[in-house]
Amino acid sequence: MDTNFDETYVLLLLADSNLPTGSFVASSGFESYGTHGFLSLSSTPSASKGRTATVGTVAFVQDSLHTYARSALPFVSDAHRVVDAFKGKPETDHDATIKKLLGLDELYETMTLNHVAKRASKAQGVAILTLYSKGFACSSDISDEDHLSKALTVLIDRLKLMVRGEETHGHLPVCWGILTNALGISLLRAQHLFLFLHARSILSSAVRLNTIGPYSAQQLLLHSVRPLVEEEVSRSKDMCTGTFEDMGYNDAYDRPSTTWPLGEILAVRHDLQHSRIFNS
Repeated sequence: MDTNFDETYVLLLLADSNLPTGSFVASSGFESYGTHGFLSLSSTPSASKGRTATVGTVAFVQDSLHTYARSALPFVSDAHRVVDAFKGKPETDHDATIKKLLGLDELYETMTLNHVAKRASKAQGVAILTLYSKGFACSSDISDEDHLSKALTVLIDRLKLMVRGEETHGHLPVCWGILTNALGISLLRAQHLFLFLHARSILSSAVRLNTIGPYSAQQLLLHSVRPLVEEEVSRSKDMCTGTFEDMGYNDAYDRPSTTWPLGEILAVRHDLQHSRIFNS
């Protein structure tokens, strides 16, 4: 089967909103953003209520994508590269690969500034690993796995057990990089889909919070959010964590950073709301 067709088909699977990844429980701080009255600050005083909510939603998506691309995408990229290197010698490199992935996971834990974001990232990360093990890895009663597929399954199962045993955190960006490389998705497409799903999740949250309607959400996703996602991918696709010297990194590479302090403050205040429908 054609490789491009394979990748396109897997991308369609990963973009399915029915995938059991736990993203429906997270608003990425949008619920707190609205509760604190920031949806109305991005529009003119004379704007209608619906227009105000729409403008405020797009403003949130833009700021959230900007900081998420710079803080999380480098971890997606490095995890993707680590698994890619593992594919070259799966017979002997399990322990070294696990060590690198655990290092990335610990660094993301350290650099994530609030407990609410950490909670959501961990829940979705382990769901991603479980999705591969239970949903995407070939079953022996369906077909014979090749050696590389078996090695990847063993690697991801080991990591999932370590997350379950609280030996590591299992953050979403790291797990996403692992999953997409294991499924044969190129790095650029993995980055693009990662940010697209982040934006789509925010708009889905807005629909459930009844700040915009489902038709408006789709319109925004097509016309307003698409250029934002493409711009952030273009700006951040070459970023890395700088963790691994053997990957040829140098000081010319940009490192992870948080660019939206207000978003961090509002996310921290999520649990202080008197009523809420999202976990984060």
